Amino acid sequence: MRGSLGEKIGEGAYSDVHAWAPGRVVKLFRPGFPQRHSWWEARMTGAAFAAGAPAPAVFGEVDLGGRFGVVLQRLDGPTLLQLSRSGALTPEATGAILAGLARSVHAIAPPADVLPLIETTRGALRDAGGALAPHVATGVLGLIERLLPGDGLCHGDLHPGNVIMTPDGPRIVDWQGATRGPPALDLACTEVLLAELAPAMVADPERPRAVNAAFQADYARRAGLPLATLVAAIAPYRPIVLARALLGPAGSPALRERLARRVEAALRPGT
Repeated sequence: MRGSLGEKIGEGAYSDVHAWAPGRVVKLFRPGFPQRHSWWEARMTGAAFAAGAPAPAVFGEVDLGGRFGVVLQRLDGPTLLQLSRSGALTPEATGAILAGLARSVHAIAPPADVLPLIETTRGALRDAGGALAPHVATGVLGLIERLLPGDGLCHGDLHPGNVIMTPDGPRIVDWQGATRGPPALDLACTEVLLAELAPAMVADPERPRAVNAAFQADYARRAGLPLATLVAAIAPYRPIVLARALLGPAGSPALRERLARRVEAALRPGT
């Protein structure tokens, strides 16, 4: 893939983003990050873009000194998170932008490459190597099987930090978690990120909670649903998303223990 490693223009938990060629960047994953996850992100991003989702185009893959990289369309502009934190956008405006993006994703038929929720959850449990107690993992998989999730396209990690505000409109990055499921699954993912995890990591915990409230209200309005109906649809997916969050490193030990207790309580018979 013709190009050269240029200036670093961004970074995430597991990768750095560098200039690569005119109109292109390379997302370079850090040493030790499993290449299969990097490859899967490239595949999901390409599938989402081809299906018409607001995702960057994928131009290929590279290996730079043993580090796997994905060459992507360059998306210039601040993230939605940066605009929200700076006060340039209110929580209401931030939530409305997220809601519009979510609705556009959920209107797209899922590409054939995107796996259903039960399969992505099984894979996450395997990769986590026993991070959840066996009875909790079994309970989560059983809940998914009982819910018979719908067959739509979900991003799986939609939050302001994954939205770039380009001159051509907002675009979503980090499609590794793309999953076949109902809109309520994606809404639950955003809720857990904004109302559960983010408040423990920012100076103003009420801001991400306010963004989530505005996001759900605007999504309900766009979908022509009462907000209470939308919140009720999200509820069954909350313990699934909380359990999946516990498979990663996010959150303090105290927060993780609290979330684990909530998952166990939600999975008890009769609850």
